[in-house]
Amino acid sequence: MTDLRDKYIQAIAAAGDESALETLRVQALGKKGEISLQMRELGRMTPEERQTAGPALNALKDEINSALAARKESMADAALDERLRTEWLDVTLPARGQRTGTIHPISQVTEEVTAIFADMGFAVAEGPQVDTDWYNFDALNIPGHHPARAEMDTFYMHRATDDDRPPHVLRTHTSPVQIRHMEKVNAPCRIIAPGRVYRADYDQTHTPMFNQVEGLAIDKDISMANLKWVLEEFFAAFFEVDGIKTRFRASHFPFTEPSAEVDIQCSWVDGQLKIGEGDGWLEVLGSGMVHPHVLRSAGVDPDLWQGFAFGMGIDRIAMLKYGIPDLRAFFDSDLRWLRHYGFASLDVPTLHGGLSR
Repeated sequence: MTDLRDKYIQAIAAAGDESALETLRVQALGKKGEISLQMRELGRMTPEERQTAGPALNALKDEINSALAARKESMADAALDERLRTEWLDVTLPARGQRTGTIHPISQVTEEVTAIFADMGFAVAEGPQVDTDWYNFDALNIPGHHPARAEMDTFYMHRATDDDRPPHVLRTHTSPVQIRHMEKVNAPCRIIAPGRVYRADYDQTHTPMFNQVEGLAIDKDISMANLKWVLEEFFAAFFEVDGIKTRFRASHFPFTEPSAEVDIQCSWVDGQLKIGEGDGWLEVLGSGMVHPHVLRSAGVDPDLWQGFAFGMGIDRIAMLKYGIPDLRAFFDSDLRWLRHYGFASLDVPTLHGGLSR
Protein backbone atom coordinates (compact mmCIF):
# COMPACT_ATOMS: atom_id res chain seq x y z
CA MET A 1 0.00 0.00 0.00
CA THR A 2 3.01 2.24 0.58
CA ASP A 3 4.12 1.70 -3.01
CA LEU A 4 0.64 2.62 -4.22
CA ARG A 5 0.69 5.81 -2.17
CA ASP A 6 4.14 6.86 -3.41
CA LYS A 7 3.14 6.13 -7.00
CA TYR A 8 0.17 8.46 -6.99
CA ILE A 9 1.63 11.19 -4.76
CA GLN A 10 4.63 11.49 -7.12
CA ALA A 11 2.40 11.40 -10.23
CA ILE A 12 0.12 14.10 -8.83
CA ALA A 13 3.08 16.33 -8.01
CA ALA A 14 4.37 15.92 -11.56
CA ALA A 15 1.01 16.52 -13.30
CA GLY A 16 1.20 19.41 -15.72
CA ASP A 17 -2.46 20.34 -16.09
CA GLU A 18 -5.96 19.66 -14.80
CA SER A 19 -6.59 17.04 -17.50
CA ALA A 20 -3.68 14.98 -16.21
CA LEU A 21 -4.98 15.37 -12.65
CA GLU A 22 -8.39 14.09 -13.69
CA THR A 23 -6.80 11.06 -15.37
CA LEU A 24 -4.90 10.25 -12.16
CA ARG A 25 -8.06 10.64 -10.09
CA VAL A 26 -9.89 8.13 -12.26
CA GLN A 27 -6.96 5.70 -12.19
CA ALA A 28 -6.83 5.82 -8.41
CA LEU A 29 -10.33 6.55 -7.17
CA GLY A 30 -12.62 5.93 -10.15
CA LYS A 31 -15.09 3.04 -10.21
CA LYS A 32 -12.35 0.77 -11.56
CA GLY A 33 -9.43 2.61 -9.95
CA GLU A 34 -6.72 0.80 -8.06
CA ILE A 35 -7.71 2.05 -4.62
CA SER A 36 -11.41 1.46 -5.31
CA LEU A 37 -10.71 -2.15 -6.36
CA GLN A 38 -8.75 -2.76 -3.18
CA MET A 39 -11.61 -1.40 -1.09
CA ARG A 40 -13.92 -3.91 -2.74
CA GLU A 41 -11.64 -6.68 -1.48
CA LEU A 42 -12.48 -5.75 2.14
CA GLY A 43 -15.59 -7.93 1.94
CA ARG A 44 -13.45 -11.03 1.38
CA MET A 45 -11.16 -10.35 4.35
CA THR A 46 -11.52 -11.64 7.88
CA PRO A 47 -12.75 -9.21 10.51
CA GLU A 48 -9.24 -8.91 11.89
CA GLU A 49 -7.79 -8.06 8.45
CA ARG A 50 -10.54 -5.50 7.79
CA GLN A 51 -9.74 -3.70 11.04
CA THR A 52 -6.24 -3.02 9.71
CA ALA A 53 -6.81 -2.69 5.96
CA GLY A 54 -10.03 -0.63 6.13
CA PRO A 55 -8.65 2.41 8.00
CA ALA A 56 -5.45 2.29 5.92
CA LEU A 57 -7.35 2.37 2.62
CA ASN A 58 -9.64 5.19 3.84
CA ALA A 59 -6.62 7.18 4.94
CA LEU A 60 -4.95 6.58 1.58
CA LYS A 61 -8.11 7.67 -0.25
CA ASP A 62 -8.29 10.88 1.82
CA GLU A 63 -4.59 11.58 1.25
CA ILE A 64 -4.93 11.16 -2.53
CA ASN A 65 -8.01 13.47 -2.59
CA SER A 66 -6.15 16.09 -0.55
CA ALA A 67 -3.12 15.86 -2.84
CA LEU A 68 -5.32 16.27 -5.92
CA ALA A 69 -7.08 19.32 -4.43
CA ALA A 70 -3.80 20.91 -3.34
CA ARG A 71 -2.21 20.40 -6.75
CA LYS A 72 -5.27 21.80 -8.52
CA GLU A 73 -5.20 24.88 -6.30
CA SER A 74 -1.48 25.38 -6.90
CA MET A 75 -2.08 25.19 -10.65
CA ALA A 76 -4.78 27.88 -10.37
CA ASP A 77 -2.43 30.08 -8.33
CA ALA A 78 0.33 29.62 -10.90
CA ALA A 79 -2.07 30.50 -13.73
CA LEU A 80 -3.16 33.64 -11.91
CA ASP A 81 0.46 34.66 -11.24
CA GLU A 82 1.26 34.22 -14.92
CA ARG A 83 -1.76 36.24 -15.94
CA LEU A 84 -0.86 39.04 -13.53
CA ARG A 85 2.70 38.97 -14.81
CA THR A 86 1.74 39.28 -18.47
CA GLU A 87 -1.22 41.66 -18.13
CA TRP A 88 -0.38 45.30 -17.51
CA LEU A 89 -1.84 48.72 -18.01
CA ASP A 90 -0.02 51.76 -19.21
CA VAL A 91 -1.56 54.51 -17.10
CA THR A 92 0.05 57.15 -19.32
CA LEU A 93 -2.16 56.20 -22.30
CA PRO A 94 -4.93 58.70 -23.14
CA ALA A 95 -8.36 57.83 -21.76
CA ARG A 96 -11.14 56.51 -23.96
CA GLY A 97 -13.70 58.98 -25.15
CA GLN A 98 -16.80 59.23 -23.00
CA ARG A 99 -19.48 56.79 -24.13
CA THR A 100 -23.14 56.87 -23.22
CA GLY A 101 -25.86 54.30 -23.65
CA THR A 102 -28.94 54.68 -25.81
CA ILE A 103 -32.62 54.45 -24.96
CA HIS A 104 -34.59 51.63 -26.56
CA PRO A 105 -37.37 52.86 -28.90
CA ILE A 106 -40.01 51.13 -26.76
CA SER A 107 -38.86 53.06 -23.68
CA GLN A 108 -38.68 56.29 -25.68
CA VAL A 109 -42.18 55.91 -27.17
CA THR A 110 -43.63 54.94 -23.78
CA GLU A 111 -42.24 58.19 -22.37
CA GLU A 112 -43.60 60.14 -25.35
CA VAL A 113 -47.08 58.64 -24.89
CA THR A 114 -46.96 59.32 -21.15
CA ALA A 115 -45.95 62.95 -21.70
CA ILE A 116 -48.80 63.57 -24.16
CA PHE A 117 -51.52 62.04 -22.02
CA ALA A 118 -50.14 63.64 -18.85
CA ASP A 119 -50.70 67.00 -20.53
CA MET A 120 -54.36 65.99 -20.94
CA GLY A 121 -54.71 65.04 -17.28
CA PHE A 122 -54.16 61.27 -17.49
CA ALA A 123 -52.26 59.58 -14.67
CA VAL A 124 -50.23 56.37 -15.12
CA ALA A 125 -51.59 53.18 -13.50
CA GLU A 126 -49.84 49.82 -13.22
CA GLY A 127 -50.85 46.27 -12.38
CA PRO A 128 -49.49 42.70 -12.24
CA GLN A 129 -48.39 40.94 -15.40
CA VAL A 130 -49.64 37.62 -13.99
CA ASP A 131 -53.32 37.99 -13.14
CA THR A 132 -56.39 35.87 -12.56
CA ASP A 133 -58.63 35.05 -15.48
CA TRP A 134 -61.39 36.94 -13.67
CA TYR A 135 -59.54 40.25 -14.00
CA ASN A 136 -58.24 39.37 -17.46
CA PHE A 137 -61.53 38.08 -18.91
CA ASP A 138 -64.66 37.85 -16.72
CA ALA A 139 -64.56 41.39 -15.33
CA LEU A 140 -64.12 42.68 -18.88
CA ASN A 141 -67.26 40.96 -20.16
CA ILE A 142 -65.31 38.36 -22.16
CA PRO A 143 -67.45 35.18 -22.10
CA GLY A 144 -66.10 31.70 -21.44
CA HIS A 145 -66.50 30.62 -25.07
CA HIS A 146 -64.60 33.62 -26.47
CA PRO A 147 -61.62 32.58 -28.69
CA ALA A 148 -59.26 34.79 -26.68
CA ARG A 149 -59.68 32.42 -23.72
CA ALA A 150 -58.44 29.41 -25.68
CA GLU A 151 -55.07 27.99 -24.67
CA MET A 152 -53.83 28.43 -28.23
CA ASP A 153 -54.10 32.23 -27.75
CA THR A 154 -53.49 32.73 -24.02
CA PHE A 155 -50.63 31.65 -21.75
CA TYR A 156 -52.18 29.95 -18.69
CA MET A 157 -50.03 29.37 -15.63
CA HIS A 158 -49.53 25.76 -14.53
CA ARG A 159 -51.26 24.72 -11.31
CA ALA A 160 -51.98 21.45 -9.51
CA THR A 161 -55.35 19.84 -10.22
CA ASP A 162 -56.33 20.02 -6.55
CA ASP A 163 -55.50 23.72 -6.31
CA ASP A 164 -58.62 25.75 -5.45
CA ARG A 165 -57.13 29.04 -6.62
CA PRO A 166 -58.65 30.61 -9.73
CA PRO A 167 -56.64 30.10 -12.94
CA HIS A 168 -53.85 32.60 -13.54
CA VAL A 169 -52.72 33.89 -16.92
CA LEU A 170 -50.04 36.10 -18.39
CA ARG A 171 -52.23 39.11 -19.04
CA THR A 172 -53.31 39.43 -22.66
CA HIS A 173 -53.91 43.19 -22.40
CA THR A 174 -53.50 45.91 -19.79
CA SER A 175 -57.28 46.20 -19.33
CA PRO A 176 -57.11 44.37 -15.94
CA VAL A 177 -55.32 47.48 -14.69
CA GLN A 178 -58.48 49.47 -15.42
CA ILE A 179 -60.55 47.14 -13.21
CA ARG A 180 -58.04 47.22 -10.38
CA HIS A 181 -57.75 51.01 -10.55
CA MET A 182 -61.53 51.55 -10.44
CA GLU A 183 -61.80 49.09 -7.54
CA LYS A 184 -59.26 51.18 -5.68
CA VAL A 185 -60.32 54.76 -6.47
CA ASN A 186 -63.82 54.28 -7.95
CA ALA A 187 -64.93 57.26 -10.09
CA PRO A 188 -64.20 59.73 -11.56
CA CYS A 189 -60.82 58.74 -12.94
CA ARG A 190 -58.56 59.33 -15.92
CA ILE A 191 -55.62 56.98 -16.47
CA ILE A 192 -53.39 55.30 -19.02
CA ALA A 193 -52.00 51.81 -18.38
CA PRO A 194 -48.79 51.05 -20.30
CA GLY A 195 -47.05 47.70 -19.91
CA ARG A 196 -46.08 44.30 -21.25
CA VAL A 197 -48.74 41.87 -22.42
CA TYR A 198 -48.56 38.30 -23.72
CA ARG A 199 -50.31 36.39 -26.51
CA ALA A 200 -49.42 33.18 -28.34
CA ASP A 201 -48.57 34.72 -31.70
CA TYR A 202 -45.31 35.26 -33.59
CA ASP A 203 -44.64 36.76 -37.02
CA GLN A 204 -43.37 40.01 -38.61
CA THR A 205 -46.01 42.10 -36.86
CA HIS A 206 -46.75 39.95 -33.77
CA THR A 207 -44.62 38.66 -30.91
CA PRO A 208 -45.53 36.51 -27.86
CA MET A 209 -44.66 39.47 -25.63
CA PHE A 210 -45.33 43.04 -26.68
CA ASN A 211 -46.09 46.43 -25.17
CA GLN A 212 -49.47 48.08 -24.99
CA VAL A 213 -51.02 51.23 -23.59
CA GLU A 214 -54.67 51.56 -22.71
CA GLY A 215 -56.59 54.65 -21.66
CA LEU A 216 -59.64 55.03 -19.44
CA ALA A 217 -61.71 58.09 -18.56
CA ILE A 218 -64.76 57.82 -16.28
CA ASP A 219 -67.05 60.73 -15.40
CA LYS A 220 -70.73 61.70 -15.48
CA ASP A 221 -70.93 63.40 -18.86
CA ILE A 222 -68.29 61.75 -21.04
CA SER A 223 -69.20 60.83 -24.63
CA MET A 224 -67.69 59.47 -27.85
CA ALA A 225 -67.02 63.08 -28.83
CA ASN A 226 -64.59 63.37 -25.91
CA LEU A 227 -62.91 60.13 -27.01
CA LYS A 228 -62.50 61.43 -30.56
CA TRP A 229 -60.98 64.71 -29.36
CA VAL A 230 -58.51 62.95 -27.04
CA LEU A 231 -57.32 60.57 -29.74
CA GLU A 232 -56.97 63.27 -32.40
CA GLU A 233 -54.99 65.43 -29.99
CA PHE A 234 -52.78 62.46 -29.20
CA PHE A 235 -52.13 61.59 -32.86
CA ALA A 236 -51.30 65.20 -33.73
CA ALA A 237 -48.80 65.44 -30.85
CA PHE A 238 -47.29 61.98 -31.26
CA PHE A 239 -46.77 62.02 -35.02
CA GLU A 240 -46.07 65.77 -34.90
CA VAL A 241 -48.56 66.44 -37.69
CA ASP A 242 -51.16 69.17 -37.28
CA GLY A 243 -54.70 68.45 -38.43
CA ILE A 244 -54.21 64.71 -38.84
CA LYS A 245 -57.47 63.08 -39.94
CA THR A 246 -59.02 60.09 -38.21
CA ARG A 247 -61.75 57.67 -39.18
CA PHE A 248 -63.91 55.75 -36.70
CA ARG A 249 -65.34 52.44 -37.91
CA ALA A 250 -68.02 50.53 -36.01
CA SER A 251 -66.66 47.34 -34.48
CA HIS A 252 -67.26 44.98 -31.56
CA PHE A 253 -65.27 44.52 -28.38
CA PRO A 254 -66.79 42.75 -25.35
CA PHE A 255 -65.65 45.47 -22.94
CA THR A 256 -67.01 48.51 -24.83
CA GLU A 257 -70.42 49.43 -26.28
CA PRO A 258 -70.52 51.07 -28.73
CA SER A 259 -67.08 50.10 -30.05
CA ALA A 260 -64.99 51.59 -32.81
CA GLU A 261 -61.72 50.86 -34.57
CA VAL A 262 -59.76 54.00 -35.37
CA ASP A 263 -57.83 54.66 -38.58
CA ILE A 264 -55.45 57.53 -39.30
CA GLN A 265 -54.78 59.26 -42.60
CA CYS A 266 -51.71 58.03 -44.48
CA SER A 267 -50.12 57.54 -47.89
CA TRP A 268 -47.53 55.28 -49.48
CA VAL A 269 -44.90 57.11 -51.52
CA ASP A 270 -42.15 54.99 -53.14
CA GLY A 271 -42.78 52.28 -50.59
CA GLN A 272 -42.53 54.69 -47.66
CA LEU A 273 -45.42 55.27 -45.28
CA LYS A 274 -46.29 58.89 -44.52
CA ILE A 275 -48.70 59.72 -41.72
CA GLY A 276 -51.13 62.64 -41.97
CA GLU A 277 -51.35 62.98 -45.73
CA GLY A 278 -52.81 61.22 -48.75
CA ASP A 279 -56.01 59.25 -49.30
CA GLY A 280 -55.09 56.04 -47.48
CA TRP A 281 -56.11 54.83 -44.04
CA LEU A 282 -54.24 52.78 -41.46
CA GLU A 283 -55.82 51.08 -38.45
CA VAL A 284 -54.01 51.96 -35.22
CA LEU A 285 -56.26 51.19 -32.23
CA GLY A 286 -59.55 50.00 -30.82
CA SER A 287 -61.83 52.07 -28.60
CA GLY A 288 -65.35 52.64 -27.34
CA MET A 289 -67.58 53.50 -24.42
CA VAL A 290 -66.99 51.33 -21.37
CA HIS A 291 -69.53 48.51 -21.11
CA PRO A 292 -71.82 48.70 -18.03
CA HIS A 293 -70.74 45.16 -17.04
CA VAL A 294 -67.14 46.35 -16.77
CA LEU A 295 -68.16 49.24 -14.52
CA ARG A 296 -70.19 46.96 -12.26
CA SER A 297 -67.30 44.48 -12.03
CA ALA A 298 -65.10 47.31 -10.74
CA GLY A 299 -67.71 48.52 -8.23
CA VAL A 300 -68.74 51.59 -10.25
CA ASP A 301 -72.46 52.34 -10.69
CA PRO A 302 -73.18 52.50 -14.47
CA ASP A 303 -76.38 54.46 -13.79
CA LEU A 304 -74.29 57.34 -12.44
CA TRP A 305 -70.99 57.06 -14.36
CA GLN A 306 -69.88 56.41 -17.90
CA GLY A 307 -66.66 56.73 -19.81
CA PHE A 308 -64.47 55.71 -22.72
CA ALA A 309 -61.53 53.36 -23.13
CA PHE A 310 -58.98 52.73 -25.86
CA GLY A 311 -55.95 50.55 -26.44
CA MET A 312 -53.01 50.51 -28.84
CA GLY A 313 -49.70 48.70 -29.28
CA ILE A 314 -46.68 50.75 -28.28
CA ASP A 315 -44.47 48.63 -30.52
CA ARG A 316 -46.79 49.24 -33.47
CA ILE A 317 -46.93 53.01 -33.17
CA ALA A 318 -43.15 53.06 -32.66
CA MET A 319 -42.76 51.19 -35.95
CA LEU A 320 -45.06 53.67 -37.70
CA LYS A 321 -43.37 56.78 -36.35
CA TYR A 322 -39.74 55.73 -36.73
CA GLY A 323 -39.96 53.52 -39.83
CA ILE A 324 -39.02 50.22 -38.18
CA PRO A 325 -40.05 47.42 -40.58
CA ASP A 326 -40.01 44.30 -38.37
CA LEU A 327 -41.49 44.00 -34.88
CA ARG A 328 -39.23 41.06 -33.99
CA ALA A 329 -36.14 43.28 -34.15
CA PHE A 330 -37.31 45.02 -30.95
CA PHE A 331 -36.40 41.84 -29.03
CA ASP A 332 -33.23 40.68 -30.84
CA SER A 333 -30.78 42.48 -28.49
CA ASP A 334 -28.74 43.61 -31.49
CA LEU A 335 -26.56 46.55 -30.48
CA ARG A 336 -26.16 47.63 -34.10
CA TRP A 337 -29.95 47.95 -34.37
CA LEU A 338 -30.13 49.86 -31.10
CA ARG A 339 -27.35 52.25 -32.15
CA HIS A 340 -29.32 52.96 -35.33
CA TYR A 341 -32.81 53.33 -33.81
CA GLY A 342 -31.89 54.19 -30.20
CA PHE A 343 -32.27 57.58 -28.56
CA ALA A 344 -29.83 59.67 -26.58
CA SER A 345 -30.05 58.90 -22.89
CA LEU A 346 -30.73 62.54 -22.02
CA ASP A 347 -33.37 63.00 -24.74
CA VAL A 348 -36.34 63.24 -22.37
CA PRO A 349 -39.63 63.76 -24.26
CA THR A 350 -41.55 66.92 -23.38
CA LEU A 351 -44.32 68.69 -25.25
CA HIS A 352 -42.64 72.08 -25.08
CA GLY A 353 -39.16 70.78 -25.89
CA GLY A 354 -40.13 68.22 -28.53
CA LEU A 355 -40.95 64.55 -28.22
CA SER A 356 -38.18 63.07 -30.33
CA ARG A 357 -34.93 63.89 -32.03
